[in-house]
Amino acid sequence: MAAVVLDLDGVLWLGDEPLPGAADAVARFRSAGLAVGFMTNNSSLPVGGYVDKLGRLGVPADPSEVLTSALAAADLLAADLSPGSKVLACSGPGVVEALEARGFEVVDAGPAEAVVVGWHRTFDFERLHRASSAIRAGARFVATNTDATYPAPDGLLPGNGSLVAAVATASGRRPEVAGKPERPTVALVRARFGDRGVVAGDRPSTDGALAAALGWPFALVVSSATLSGDEPTEHAADFVGPSLAGLADGIIGSLTA
Repeated sequence: MAAVVLDLDGVLWLGDEPLPGAADAVARFRSAGLAVGFMTNNSSLPVGGYVDKLGRLGVPADPSEVLTSALAAADLLAADLSPGSKVLACSGPGVVEALEARGFEVVDAGPAEAVVVGWHRTFDFERLHRASSAIRAGARFVATNTDATYPAPDGLLPGNGSLVAAVATASGRRPEVAGKPERPTVALVRARFGDRGVVAGDRPSTDGALAAALGWPFALVVSSATLSGDEPTEHAADFVGPSLAGLADGIIGSLTA
């Protein structure tokens, strides 16, 4: 079964506001016999939190349809670290959930075998100090993603890349990156949804690059993030429009022809 893998922020919603026509577009994809996945670089919420939010905004979803950069980060570490390893989570609860599901012991200060930095609103000097100190002491440094910003109703908010940059500066180390468009996320999408689909998102640098890595078409939903001037142009979109609803016909046609 072919799949449509959708970004969330800027595609289905802005903040807590649903974008017009997005829920109907998802329903149309399903009616056309397509699998639907939700892939976000925002690691702040547990999977159930995203399922609940999707439902509140008119998009019923199963947990198996939700993929996050937190899951990709946990997969990345699980390939090398044994269950029970200590991992410092400089993050929100989404990363904690993903790490615990993989059997890691989540701590908030070193010593630790790895540090995972994910987006959260309580990042402060103390968290910066703990994360960077553990990394300088030898912990592996993993970022859920390096998006500098993400879209909100009143403009762009600082993204996880801004937090990662602070930790990288303080620790003197560069992170491994798990989220879109990196290899752990490519593997996660393929494992859940197979080899044929379309990626729809508002960032050529992440969503477009993920589509390219998968060998899938890219549907670009134009948002404030797209128009920020920070997005590269090398990942050309196969479909472009101001909303997911406006792209639905083209996406369905490309996957059902």
